[in-house]
Amino acid sequence: MQRENTGRDAMTRAEQAGPGSRRWRRATTAVLGVAMCLAAAPLVHAVEDAPRETPSANKPSPDPAATWTSRDAAAYWTADRMAAAAPAKGDAPAEPTAPEAGRDTAASSAPSAAPATRSATRSAARSDATARHFGGIPSVGVLFSVDGDTKAHHCTASVVHSPHGNLILTAGHCNPGTRAAFVPQYRSGATTQPYGVWAINDTFAYPGRGTTGDAADLDFAFATVAPDEDGRPLEEITGGNTLTATPGYTNDVTVVGYPNVRHDPEDRAVRCATRTSRLSGTHELRMECGGFYGGTSGSPWLTDFDEEKGTGRVIGLIGGLNGGGPKGPDSDRISYSPYFGAKVLDLYTRASQA
Repeated sequence: MQRENTGRDAMTRAEQAGPGSRRWRRATTAVLGVAMCLAAAPLVHAVEDAPRETPSANKPSPDPAATWTSRDAAAYWTADRMAAAAPAKGDAPAEPTAPEAGRDTAASSAPSAAPATRSATRSAARSDATARHFGGIPSVGVLFSVDGDTKAHHCTASVVHSPHGNLILTAGHCNPGTRAAFVPQYRSGATTQPYGVWAINDTFAYPGRGTTGDAADLDFAFATVAPDEDGRPLEEITGGNTLTATPGYTNDVTVVGYPNVRHDPEDRAVRCATRTSRLSGTHELRMECGGFYGGTSGSPWLTDFDEEKGTGRVIGLIGGLNGGGPKGPDSDRISYSPYFGAKVLDLYTRASQA
């Protein structure tokens, strides 16, 4: 079992870094105090809204057990199942190809941006920055689920520091669905995942979220994950990023994501250091860096990134208008993010109390 091997043999992030790295466990973040003061707003559990699809003969069927634990997730999402969930070699593109819209299957049917926005986006100066493949970081991973399109991991998610240490952040349109799992620092083809496989318990998102108009400003979601079989919370193993209100439209960020194998045959993490700006005509951010193909919705935008700890302050994520980017030839090169303000902080408060 992946969790059995990883959980007992690997040191936690805190153990690797020494006593000083445990300070985040002894203090409540400033953002939580701010969020607790915000007015209440309606929300839903996005997992309840996720599409339900009966697995076909060529898709894995989940165990019908009533509970879903991280032990269950590790037992179900074995290395063979993860490999089987990806397209056969003949189905994978020889070279990365841009998706029609958005960064994942769920966003592919989203309407395009208004003509004025598309025109402004495409006329913007083209950046030569391109994301590079690397080994990944423990605080960022992928989502697997049985519902919908299980051809590959369908979105990226990141660990967010929280009182219970059990919270992840992704795009609002990335409904995890049934028997969903989070795999930190995912390694394609690995016999065991370096930081295990974690069951997703519940997902929190606004009912008005979407990928067009004002609804795109709410395209973010949190999810709680079950502890491992030793009772340890996710954040104790991986470390976590600090949720932070977006400080403005211009920021230097490190973006980490996982394009799925349909768009990037290497099936590895990518990262890019770039600068954000305002997406014309919206209350969203944009950034330019090639290589963020389908599967990267939910990729965190990190400031003050600490290379040694592999964490930073998350001020945005790939999502928002059209699911996180324009259609056409620039779909992998230009990415969008909702602006993190009172709404995301309020949602964080509710999710972190679950």
